[in-house]
Amino acid sequence: MKPGIHPEYRPVVFRDRAADFAFLTRSTATSDRTVEWEDGNTYPVIDVEISSASHPFYTGTQRVLDTAARVERFERRYGRGRGER
Repeated sequence: MKPGIHPEYRPVVFRDRAADFAFLTRSTATSDRTVEWEDGNTYPVIDVEISSASHPFYTGTQRVLDTAARVERFERRYGRGRGER
């Protein structure tokens, strides 16, 4: 790799305020704000809107849609296909 053209890759804390969840990982993302982590060190912190702790897919709170009933209702309303008239 060419020296001096790549962003710094360092530890960063990502924090999901909605779920009161944070995790430390390595990233090139930057932030002016910092937070003291569990190990006593201070790291840049980036607040995120959603994470695995608050996303419905990962938490199991997603809604399951009844797609079969929707298809049947559509077919009753508009017919099975273009050839039927």
